[in-house]
Amino acid sequence: MLPPDSSMPTRGRWMALIAALLGWMFDGAEMGLFSMVGRDAIKDLLHLGAKPNAEGEALIGFLFGVVIAVFLIGAATGGVLFGWLGDRIGRVRAMSLSVLTYALFTGACGLVTEAWQIAILRFIAALGMGGEWSLGVALVMEVWPNRSRALMAGLIGAAANVGYLLVGLLGIALISVLGQIKVTLLNMGLPPAYVESLVMYKGWRILMILGATPALLTFLIRLFVPESTRWKEEHARGTTTNWATQDLFGVLVGALGPGLIVLCWSIPTSWLEGQSDPRLMLGLIRGIGTVVGLALATWGYTFPVVRYIQRVGVQDESLKLTVRRMLLAAGLSGVALLGTWGSAQWAPTWADKLAAGPHADATTQLAMSHAKEWTQIAMGIGAIIGTIGAALAGDLLGRRTTYCLMCIISFVSMLYLFQTNTAYGDRFLVSCFIAGMCTASFYCWLPLYLPELFSTKVRATCQGFSFNFGRILAAVGALQTGALFSYPDQVFWGYTFKGGHPLACSLMSLVYLVGLGLIWTVPETKGQPLPE
Repeated sequence: MLPPDSSMPTRGRWMALIAALLGWMFDGAEMGLFSMVGRDAIKDLLHLGAKPNAEGEALIGFLFGVVIAVFLIGAATGGVLFGWLGDRIGRVRAMSLSVLTYALFTGACGLVTEAWQIAILRFIAALGMGGEWSLGVALVMEVWPNRSRALMAGLIGAAANVGYLLVGLLGIALISVLGQIKVTLLNMGLPPAYVESLVMYKGWRILMILGATPALLTFLIRLFVPESTRWKEEHARGTTTNWATQDLFGVLVGALGPGLIVLCWSIPTSWLEGQSDPRLMLGLIRGIGTVVGLALATWGYTFPVVRYIQRVGVQDESLKLTVRRMLLAAGLSGVALLGTWGSAQWAPTWADKLAAGPHADATTQLAMSHAKEWTQIAMGIGAIIGTIGAALAGDLLGRRTTYCLMCIISFVSMLYLFQTNTAYGDRFLVSCFIAGMCTASFYCWLPLYLPELFSTKVRATCQGFSFNFGRILAAVGALQTGALFSYPDQVFWGYTFKGGHPLACSLMSLVYLVGLGLIWTVPETKGQPLPE
């Protein structure tokens, strides 16, 4: 087989890679943004004050989980929607639209006045973010030679975590100049009340507004990035026209499924006070709603692919095989994403709480006011190292063996972080570095492996589904994590697991053990070229 896009000039390949890396970097910043500012945003929007009481903390944890869940559902929907668009109108044009979507609606989050508004805007922004991931992966893997796939995958994962790291650095820099920003805005003639709202709670609104800067990337993409030759060949054959617009109705129905899940998990116990056992009734509602929601999402998000294959057929993959691979790959992605969003992503919020608590490590040389920023930086540095290392391991040891190793070290690192730390300090940050290095390793393995499962005709849509459907599973986990915060210390096998954040995140990290078995249900693709 000829290398992918052997006719594309070297300059074109590099421009595609640069644009995709920048897109993934901003993706990483987008994912890390709310983890860092979400607590301050919710306190501000709900007027809970700088130090909320126990009831306020529970509300913050719950709403934080809801916003993350809504964001993940949007990313799952966007992965399929923009993946479909990439297979229909081309990788480059669809990627431009996806970047523009998440940039503009992230910036709009800095202008909200109610908590529900930020949830809606985060959903729309996530549509673009989920789409950019699948489109960028498809484009880069198609234009670079097969021998470069491991390196490309490592760069993908590293770029996203550079963005995650930069958000932490930007947060620290912003806090140090908030006073100057306030004076400048007042001198510009802006109303004092509006300026005060921008700089309150560590300037979370300004950080959100800065999230609109990736919109500039769309001009780079449209002007300098060439389209994938593989896609153009499919377009010339006329196969791309078989992606029918009416099939997107299935995506709409699919999005209702996770929406139902969020709704069921958002019902407070007080609504069921008239029942004999409100907790049992609430559990049944949530359980049934989750099963029905996942079923709707599975049917709706696979519908465009099923209809496409039924129209034109796929010579090297049957419908049954394609759908089976999509579902199994979604499970593998779900393990990684649920581990991240149900456990690791809560570390900055927990750091902020530890630093403000009575047991904060007073001897640390780091400023307590920057606890969540330094936590994010430590995890980001570890993640950059982990992604590069895991990509090389995937090429050396094989895809399945590497995935197993990542599951084991991620599980251990989560327990080490959440069960051995009681105060914010240097030891805590070292634990975060290790956790970031281990849990982020999946985000170079997935762009390495997923494109190897699907043919060019359906690659963007199928891998968009596979990666982003895992976000729905992660959304369910994020809702459960917030619900578990109220649980006290628990004793398992003679060991006392600390309650609150540590218990919730430790329990959610058990998902990595599921990955140890799931990986052996998919094929080993080491050394094989991308399917045509």
